[in-house]
Amino acid sequence: MKGALKESAGSKKKVHAGGDGYEADFLKKLYSTMYRIRRFEEQVFELYKIGLMPGLAHLYIGEEAVATGACATLQDKDYIVSTHRGHGHLIAREADTKKMMAEILGKKDGYCKGKAGSMHIVALDKGILGANGIVGGGVPIATGAAFMSRYRDTKQVILSFLGDAATNEGSFHESLNMASAWKLPVVYVIENNLYGISVALKRVTKVRDLSVRAGAYGINGVSIDGNDVLKVYEAVKEAVESARKGEGPTLIECKTYRWKGHHVGDPATQYRTGEEEASWKERCPLKCFRDDLTKNRGLDPKGIDSLESSINDEIQAAIEFAKNSPYPDSTEAFEDVYA
Repeated sequence: MKGALKESAGSKKKVHAGGDGYEADFLKKLYSTMYRIRRFEEQVFELYKIGLMPGLAHLYIGEEAVATGACATLQDKDYIVSTHRGHGHLIAREADTKKMMAEILGKKDGYCKGKAGSMHIVALDKGILGANGIVGGGVPIATGAAFMSRYRDTKQVILSFLGDAATNEGSFHESLNMASAWKLPVVYVIENNLYGISVALKRVTKVRDLSVRAGAYGINGVSIDGNDVLKVYEAVKEAVESARKGEGPTLIECKTYRWKGHHVGDPATQYRTGEEEASWKERCPLKCFRDDLTKNRGLDPKGIDSLESSINDEIQAAIEFAKNSPYPDSTEAFEDVYA
């Protein structure tokens, strides 16, 4: 059954919401993940503005449905490879928000002892092989992990998240060719937010559906609404199941939009119009999904309010944890460094 979850404690009856077979608990879990990403990113932006965060961060606000829907299809043993805009992927993989926040602030209690920062967090306990500051840099890593899975016959599936600009990198094409030739268990998820830094995709890429590039490698490709979490879940679930059965990779393009600039210091006013931003914000993935849950699937709005309040408290606790964590000592500068 779609969206099957373990029954909640004290309940033996499964509650369904809507006619498509999704269980209410599963839908609430999706919403809670999306809301957690949104609140985490909003608070990261605030910490940057008051000078508590070293460096920059690339916020995932507006793209929450992609990471949430995609990662909900995975088993614990599976892997993901992230991008420079990776906080949402990590949270969707249920990474610890306290350790994430500490890492972003450069603190010792972070996932990588404060040395990775926002763009390079690794959390192996959650199957996260790392975020990556190089455009397209994570695609070969994911492909290599998929080769490992096939070679060892572990039946692990790898999700490779990448941006639209990464599809113009040689690493993308080389990886898809190899994954196709060897039928590797990897799903490439393009988060097409229309811009590579400040360059509009339509200025540098002739095709409008990036998924058509799958045809050059003889693999399945599909373009979907990346603001619809259930459409993302369904498309990625089908691709993950196919990969796990040994049928090879799939390329999925999720059409979405980043609400903020390329990074926290980029106002994006020089290359985007206010009308464009407003039109995409009207399709806010959180608002649309919440409206669907309460208006069409019978979920109690007060219950969702309570869920949001609990997550707000969680994010605030993560901030306090990060603030109180010490910075790493200078003597640790060359520890955990590999070449």
